[in-house]
Parts: sequence; C-alpha cells; structure tokens
Amino acid sequence: MSKQLSKKQKGFTIIEVLIVLAIAGVIMLIVFLAVPALQRNSRNTQRRSDASHLSGLVNEYTANHAGQLPAAIGTGQAQLDLTNEKWGILTPPATANIISGTGTLGTTTQLDINTGTICDPTAGTISAGNARSFSITFSVETSSGSQTSCVGG
Repeated sequence: MSKQLSKKQKGFTIIEVLIVLAIAGVIMLIVFLAVPALQRNSRNTQRRSDASHLSGLVNEYTANHAGQLPAAIGTGQAQLDLTNEKWGILTPPATANIISGTGTLGTTTQLDINTGTICDPTAGTISAGNARSFSITFSVETSSGSQTSCVGG
C-alpha cells in the first residue's frame, strides 16, 4: 500500500516564503536609504531655526542699544550674551561668532553673525550693506556635502 498525499494539506510552499522575504528585504532597503536623509533634514531644520532665533536676538539687542550691533559674543558691555537664560537658545553643539563684514563659513555647528551685510537667501550669499545691517550665515548638509545658507537681519 502506498501513501498518497492528500490535496488538503496546509502550509506554505518555499516559493511563497521566498516572495515574502524578498518583499520584506525591499521594504527594509527603502527604510535604510531614507533614514539618513530624514536625519540630515532634521539637523538642517534645527540650524535654520537657530539662525532665525539668533537673528531675532540680534534685532532685540540692537533695539535695546540705540541701534548698535553687538561687538562680540559674551557677557561684557556691547556683547551679545547667549548664556543668559532668556537668550541661551542655540542647540548644542551650535556656537555663534560675530564677524565684521563678510567672513568665511565655518563648520555646520557654527553660526556667523556678519555685521554690515545683507543676505540673499535664494542664492545663500551675502553682500555689503549699511552699518546697521547684519546677516547670519551657516552651513547646511546636502547629499553631496554642504552649502552656505543665510538669514537676513
């Protein structure tokens, strides 16, 4: 007597299992490719937020000091105090620096306050302005490296 397999046996075939594993692999690949871009966009958004907030702080400083721009970052006279509870806004490890005129761009954690300049946010460039104008330059990450961006004051 030979045993015959009944057609009512239940279970998955090897092909069905391989198809499910292939689909799961494609989904994981998409996720692993998307996560770094999402993280980069999050960091860039935080840099833009820090720059905009810093621009507001410099505007507040000039309003409280007869239109004079701060000479430096610090706690002394004519200095922008970023350690103050009210003004301690930069997300670590971000730092700020005041440059007279157009300076060179630092790292992605450096925000430069360029006095006497005007920002062109569409091109990410700054040009000469008047004595009371300023712009804040910073670097944003791209998939191919980094590029300059700015916020006007």
